[in-house]
Amino acid sequence: MECNKWVLYFLLFLGSISYAQKATDKIPLTGFIASIEQQFNVKFSYAVEDVAGITIEKPATPLSLPQTIAYLNSKVLLNFKALDNRYVTVSLLNKTITITGLVLSEDSKTPLNGATIMAGNEVAITNKNGIFSLANIPITTTVTISYIGFESRQFSANELFSNQKKFKEILLKPSNEELNQVLINVYLTPGLQKYLDGSTVLNTKKFGILPGLIEPDVLQSVQALPGVESTNESIANINVRGGTNDQNLMIWDNIKMYHSGHFFGLISAYNPNLTNKVIVTKNGTSAEYSDGVSSTINMFTNDEVSNAFSGGAGINLINADVFLEIPVAKNLEIDISGRRSVTDLFNTPTFTNYYKRSFQDSEINADSHQNNTNSDFYFYDYTVKILFDLNEKHQFRANLIGINNALDYNEFSSNDTNAETKASTLSQKNIGYGGNWKAQWNPKFSTNLIAYFSKYNIDAKDYKIETEQRQTEANEVLETGIKLNTHYKINEYLNLLAGYEFNETGMLNQTTVSAPSYSSTKKDVLDNHGLFTEGEFHKKNTYLRIGVRLNYFQKFEKFLVEPRINIRQQLSSQFALKLEGEFKNQTATQIIDFEDDFLGVEKRRWVLVNNENIPIATSKQGSFGIEFNAKKLNIDLTGFYKVVDGITASNQGFYNNFQFKNAHGSYTAKGIEFLANKTAGKYSAWLSYTFSINDYEFDSFTPSTFPNNVDIRHSVSLGFNYDIVKNLKLSIGGIYRNGQPYTIPLDGNETVKNGNATIVNYDSPNSKNLDNFMRLDASFSYQLNLSNTFKAILRAGVINITNEDNVINRYYKVDPNDSDKTIKIDNKSLGMTPNISFRVNF
Repeated sequence: MECNKWVLYFLLFLGSISYAQKATDKIPLTGFIASIEQQFNVKFSYAVEDVAGITIEKPATPLSLPQTIAYLNSKVLLNFKALDNRYVTVSLLNKTITITGLVLSEDSKTPLNGATIMAGNEVAITNKNGIFSLANIPITTTVTISYIGFESRQFSANELFSNQKKFKEILLKPSNEELNQVLINVYLTPGLQKYLDGSTVLNTKKFGILPGLIEPDVLQSVQALPGVESTNESIANINVRGGTNDQNLMIWDNIKMYHSGHFFGLISAYNPNLTNKVIVTKNGTSAEYSDGVSSTINMFTNDEVSNAFSGGAGINLINADVFLEIPVAKNLEIDISGRRSVTDLFNTPTFTNYYKRSFQDSEINADSHQNNTNSDFYFYDYTVKILFDLNEKHQFRANLIGINNALDYNEFSSNDTNAETKASTLSQKNIGYGGNWKAQWNPKFSTNLIAYFSKYNIDAKDYKIETEQRQTEANEVLETGIKLNTHYKINEYLNLLAGYEFNETGMLNQTTVSAPSYSSTKKDVLDNHGLFTEGEFHKKNTYLRIGVRLNYFQKFEKFLVEPRINIRQQLSSQFALKLEGEFKNQTATQIIDFEDDFLGVEKRRWVLVNNENIPIATSKQGSFGIEFNAKKLNIDLTGFYKVVDGITASNQGFYNNFQFKNAHGSYTAKGIEFLANKTAGKYSAWLSYTFSINDYEFDSFTPSTFPNNVDIRHSVSLGFNYDIVKNLKLSIGGIYRNGQPYTIPLDGNETVKNGNATIVNYDSPNSKNLDNFMRLDASFSYQLNLSNTFKAILRAGVINITNEDNVINRYYKVDPNDSDKTIKIDNKSLGMTPNISFRVNF
């Protein structure tokens, strides 16, 4: 026994000697560098803080100087570069490494086959053993690892650097909340994704590039999707499956918005640099949402408290912007952003084209360079968000958004440029306040309490100095809302949602004239209540969301029940079927007023339904489709059928004999949407096609059925993105579609008397079509790494490269020189319009 004890002590002594020897194999990097300098008579140049605390193993065999530098680069997260035979630089800049890892489920510790790893523009998929590897990744790159049904995780590239055979284990937690996960990670371009429920998500921070765009403009980007058009090239007039723009529900951080565009519709009013995620849903909407009988566009900003100060600033030929994410404490952060046009400071070719496009059919002279006119136009927007985490279970958020467009316009006598003859102003604003409280009461039960206030104003003043006549137009919307969502997780496959929503909406429309004296003011208020519930199920190949919403309109004492359904069934590894359906309603609409408009620049004004001549709009929609997904080729074919009842003639903006008639009716849109998208390491190509038939039905009109104003039968778009080199990207694409319908005057009898006035006598409504619309766009982006902290990106884009002369609207008016004749008025699309932007992010 005594002998065995001494044998044990001896073995422990040998082990300790061996361990000590291994521990001493690693020496400080500074010491190793000093020995190399002495051995090869070279000089290393480095910052002391970059190498402090780093240790390295000595090579097992003697190495030459080039071999030694290669050895250092493989073992240390620094970039060693020989400038000549004498000097070697050591830095963090431009260091690229190979990252590896083993992705496992946190619960079962089993490998996750098919997890997605995104490192900048590089993408990898784990193999059947859960292992991935990506080479030549910049050391400062953020790496995102995601897997359907699990929470995503982010790492810096240096955390995944390994110079040993052992892989870093990465554990992913099963998702406790969202069963609706990402289905296609790269959809057309990086940053566009597709979810299981068919919705499309734009992640602005990961956004790649799209033809003609120089930034991830939220409402421009969605037009790349089939079934989404803008017949007049305006993001203030997005037509989803044949609907009008006011039929799109716009939500920004839980605040309902009533205004969407700067420059009167040519630029999105939502700063893309602070809007992290945008979800676009065309059908099968969650029962949580009401309004928006055509689509729901839901915008989200950053919702996570970070301990790192970050931000960015940029400028292009239209506007400049800045955003900051400021950590105040470990559990408190403030995010702010601001954007303002630079067009009132200096003119650019881009501004000139936008100005002519916006004001070509208005009382504002589109030729702003005339000597007898003067105009001052500008816009700005700003956001503030406060993020406070009381603890791991309770989160509080507060938001503020402001949007403003302003125009001052003056005319002077042609004989005396100092004699002002007309002064006009136009102001368009939307401001919103919101807050929410998220609470995780236990692992299965959570709540989200939301409150918001939204205010929209458009005001126009027109003063004719010679007659001393002053005319004003005003439209105001005030809305207050509160909503409570409760979530209950029955098991890992099934979630339940139940909630209540109340909103009060008030609208004002006012017109005043000083000479002769006239005033008209109309105010309306509606209180609406909603109860909703739905179940969401996702297990293996089946995704199912079924819900119902009960709406009560207090003023009319009326109930509406709205079922919602969204099903996706994976048939095999390549094929899936999807079925979507919904009933929805809408109680606010925009009418188009050709007489009491806002200087002709904005002809639309918001009004509330009265359940009489303006009824509640209701929609019923169903769609069925098949998906194919294999080897990064995605093909989607969907058929849809949609009926919207309760539209009004004044809501449609008719240029025909129904222009000034009051009536309500419906439209029916049916068609097929096709999208094919192929992505690879360096390129992405897509082709989309939409065929649809869209007809009105107004029982009191003759004819009662005729083509919709946005009846675009055939629409094709295609695009191609290519990574020329690592940081240089090119995108080119085009749109080709049928011209929209219009109405011509009756041949031989173009005008007719209407009381004391002479008006156009139109032929059959929408019996003609404009020439086909065609546009080719291109853009490129180049990313520069200025330092470890600062990154810059240069983007340039051209809309309508071939300068096509597209007519996007046509109507007629009585010839002032001959009341028996008419004059054709054509509104043109943007001509060739370049733009360039430069951004720095940190």
